[in-house]
Amino acid sequence: MTKKYTYLFREGNEHMRELLGGKGANLAEMSNLGMPVPYGFTITTEACTQYYQDNECINDEIKAQIFEYLDKLEAQSGKKLGDTNNPLLVSVRSGARASMPGMMDTILNLGMNDTVVETVAKLTDNPRFAYDSYRRFVQMYSDVVMGLNKSRFEKIIDDVKATRGIESDLDLTADDMKELVVRFKQFYNEQLHTDFPQDPKEQLMGAIEAVFRSWNNERAIYYRRMNNIPSSWGTAVNVQMMVFGNMGNDCGTGVAFTRNPSTGEKKLYGEFLMNAQGEDVVAGIRTPQTIDHLKEVAPQAYDKFLEICDTLEKHYRNMQDMEFTIEKGQLFMLQTRNGKRTAQAALKIATDMVDEGAITTDEALMMVEPQQLDSLLHPMFDPDALKAATPITTGLPASPGAGSGEIVFSAEEAIQAKEEGRKVILVRLETSPEDIEGMSASEAILTVRGGMTSHAAVVARGMGACCVAGCSAIEMHEEEGYFVVNGQRFNRGDVISVDGSTGNVYGQAIKSVPAAITGDFERFMEWADQRRTLQVRTNADTPRDAKQAYEFGAQGIGLTRTEHMFFEGDRIKAMREMIVSKTTEQRRAALAKIEPMQRKDFEGLYEAMQGQPVTIRYLDPPLHEFLPKTDEEIAELADEMKMPKEELDAVIANLHEFNPMLGHRGVRLAITFPEIAEMQTLAVITAAINVQNRHPEWNIEPEIMIPLVGSVHELKFVKNIVSKTADKLIKDSNVDMKYHVGTMIEIPRAALLADEIAQEAEFFSFGTNDLTQMTFGFSRDDAGSFLSDYYDDNIFDSDPFAHLDTKGVGKLIQIAAQGGRKTRPDIKLGICGEHGGDPASIDFCQQVGLNYVSCSPYRVPIARLAAAQAAIKFGK
Repeated sequence: MTKKYTYLFREGNEHMRELLGGKGANLAEMSNLGMPVPYGFTITTEACTQYYQDNECINDEIKAQIFEYLDKLEAQSGKKLGDTNNPLLVSVRSGARASMPGMMDTILNLGMNDTVVETVAKLTDNPRFAYDSYRRFVQMYSDVVMGLNKSRFEKIIDDVKATRGIESDLDLTADDMKELVVRFKQFYNEQLHTDFPQDPKEQLMGAIEAVFRSWNNERAIYYRRMNNIPSSWGTAVNVQMMVFGNMGNDCGTGVAFTRNPSTGEKKLYGEFLMNAQGEDVVAGIRTPQTIDHLKEVAPQAYDKFLEICDTLEKHYRNMQDMEFTIEKGQLFMLQTRNGKRTAQAALKIATDMVDEGAITTDEALMMVEPQQLDSLLHPMFDPDALKAATPITTGLPASPGAGSGEIVFSAEEAIQAKEEGRKVILVRLETSPEDIEGMSASEAILTVRGGMTSHAAVVARGMGACCVAGCSAIEMHEEEGYFVVNGQRFNRGDVISVDGSTGNVYGQAIKSVPAAITGDFERFMEWADQRRTLQVRTNADTPRDAKQAYEFGAQGIGLTRTEHMFFEGDRIKAMREMIVSKTTEQRRAALAKIEPMQRKDFEGLYEAMQGQPVTIRYLDPPLHEFLPKTDEEIAELADEMKMPKEELDAVIANLHEFNPMLGHRGVRLAITFPEIAEMQTLAVITAAINVQNRHPEWNIEPEIMIPLVGSVHELKFVKNIVSKTADKLIKDSNVDMKYHVGTMIEIPRAALLADEIAQEAEFFSFGTNDLTQMTFGFSRDDAGSFLSDYYDDNIFDSDPFAHLDTKGVGKLIQIAAQGGRKTRPDIKLGICGEHGGDPASIDFCQQVGLNYVSCSPYRVPIARLAAAQAAIKFGK
């Protein structure tokens, strides 16, 4: 049987999202609910996948089905594409299964040509509308299908307005619109050396192919990587009968949310424009009216819309983001989807809907994207500092948060500044989808044009970025590198501050204050903790980090990197002294200087964790990393060590390794220099005893982790040193204390021989940074120089150092978990690489049955929620 690549809206439903994409599935569902949805059909995501398999060509089988369903659409609508009596015009829109607002392409008014436009003008008795629709189509088609930048067409519009002495597009007459069509087509011919296509079926196939192509445009690829969306999903294409909001003053278009996407308030929230088409609202070219004014302009449509909003929110059990058009007073629904919202709004909506009895706590937990919480965990502006500051202007509070930084005027500048470690505010007349990477690199986004549903606002809310939009008081001089507001000039590089909660913009840097988990946030996280089965620990090397993580809900420390404690002041000197020592006695003397410092650090960690488990990894990096690099530093150390500089040069040269990541490090150091393991054990156990004595109510059980083990014999050798030292300390102190010795699984051999290693290891912690590096054979420090090519060519969907490679690295983790449990059924299993704070990787940890994940302090709440969602999804 031939595969079905096309579905009428009425043939689908909301459960067919993978096939029909989010937009197609929801249009089908609204149609089945009896809502006023213009007729249409969906070309499936499988057709997109087939398009790429066929070397970016739509095959004959898919073409045949498209034209078959075009016939069905014509029969439903009573109109015909290209007809000179009753022409059908359609929109062609993308629709991936995951919402990707603004990332892919859309074409409106398709089917217009030189004869159809005259028919439309006569049928509507509105030549201006007809030619306005035609010039929009030429501009969109030229941009999206043929790659002619839309800004070139905007310049032609500006030229016509200047000639006519008018400022607004609305003041363009029918004759002006006709002139624009002529000039647009002339420009098209000049650039492409061919006439603008007049055959509507040729137009349709060109548009469909362009939407398929847009699945792999730069902004879509970047958005997918940022949101962990696989390239294999593809996008569906929706072909839908046009309804027109630009036929006159009884027509309009708008975007609305069933609740406020910035604050979460239970109140209809949105914007509309009369005598406009859909793209006008989100593009920010005209300033729209708020949705509550619609009841005055089009009361019947407004009442019907309120009814539909209520129905959709109850049906989808979530806040909805909807697009609508009013044609001659009649309401039509063009889209609904779960609305993007700020983190504050997400928490309020989730908790409110539970209180309203609309959803369960499990549903509430699934409504909030874990990554969103990040915006709540970073500093906000200090209220006292705000009182002392005066805004230079105020715009629309499009996405809450606070950001201070240098002014930049382009996405490219923002990206470069981030790479240089500078904080910036991206200031734009209006943002477009191409700006997404620059928006992501900025502390905040500030736009002159656009409303609360503009591209800048929607994308900023989705990524948790601070945004103030529609700041019309700003006079932009982007090419000259400055803007003026209320007579005051601000140049590129000047520092400003943006408050996305109030819309205020300040001409100075403003002090920030730490975030806190309170109110809806605290209550929501309590639900998450009740639901999850994975514990969440933190990676912390200092008491300050450990304290922050504990306040964010960490249940212990999964990784303390002790080498980070060696680089300060006197410690680095003692460490260098140890490294260049020639005898064991000299090394012990140097280590004796370090031990009290390490002990104090460990006491601080135990205190911060208040009896929760603390896993301390022994010295890992190669010794050359601690040695001086410059001639001046080498001479200074030689003088301190009372040795000739030439001799120290020789020691440093001897320690240099061609590939130190695979060299003399980790457990190998403890085997060569057992006194290092002795010193660290003395510090770990003595610190634990001291804190236990101060806090008898706590149960402190140190966890000692030996890194880079690849053989059970390595672990056994070092464990004997640890046990001998620790047992004597505990016995001499007359305390009842348990401790545990385990290893970090970061070498493929260790994963494969985990059953053997578990004979000595009481716990495994998967160090996925190195495990990924060694499994792929990539250097995580250098891979960035070529991985971008892998993304561009769809070899990888994402960075394997950011999202766990579940196929390869994941298989090693599964083998190790099974092997470890076979030998030691009660073995504790955790993960402490960067993947420990990544929601997709946490899903995998839940499925494998690990005991805990460990992540950086500011990702602890994210991991707590991701772990709860994983428990809900996978039923464990």
